[in-house]
Amino acid sequence: MNALLRIFKVLWVAFWLGFATVVVFIPIVVSASLSSTGNLAFTISRVWAWLMLKMTWVHPEIRGKENIRKGQSYIIISNHQSHFDILALVVKLGIQFRWIMKKELRKIPLFGFALYASRNIFIDRSDRQKAVESIRDGVKRLPEGVSVMFFAEGTRSPDGKIHKFKKGGFATALESGLPILPVTVNGSRKVLPKKSVAFTPGPIEVIVGNPVSTENYTHDDLGELIHKIRSIITANFNPDYPEKVAS
Repeated sequence: MNALLRIFKVLWVAFWLGFATVVVFIPIVVSASLSSTGNLAFTISRVWAWLMLKMTWVHPEIRGKENIRKGQSYIIISNHQSHFDILALVVKLGIQFRWIMKKELRKIPLFGFALYASRNIFIDRSDRQKAVESIRDGVKRLPEGVSVMFFAEGTRSPDGKIHKFKKGGFATALESGLPILPVTVNGSRKVLPKKSVAFTPGPIEVIVGNPVSTENYTHDDLGELIHKIRSIITANFNPDYPEKVAS
């Protein structure tokens, strides 16, 4: 029975993933021709994320949303536990932002073009220098009030712990002069851990910390800045979320 349920879940997600992608593809293509900023395309992508969450019975909630100042661009730094982090962040943060993505994602039919139309930033992970240049150019082209999202660890946690933070997002924050918005995601690993293909319905918690200005930091202070942001993210991290209520 468990094996059959697992197969059903995989097929269920595959169906809705394909359906949702087809549904939003044409509106996103049209919006790309109407808006050069990618803002309209990103807004439409929220429908895709919302539908996927609904169809998998995953319920994200957010705390600290009042820490986000309307119209301010941020470098958003978040931990990364699951593919469902992406859906929860798109739906719950409620602001325009762009992803840093590996260039291979552009090759996915329909989905890849939708990502491109939304003006996300694609990088070549095999060439560090080109990746840095792509991020730098992408940030410079950002419309006013649009942020950039970095997963601090670079990839999903294999064991549920928060691992070493990579420097890319922090260096970008220093070069751009943008404040960093620290975000913690809890519970998503229980929904879909790394290397798993079968989801488990449940809640996800998104916690927004206080923004950190980068004005008084230099590249020599990069380690200090990383430590500060990591401290905020880990302080809000709860690997046991949602905690079971004792009977």
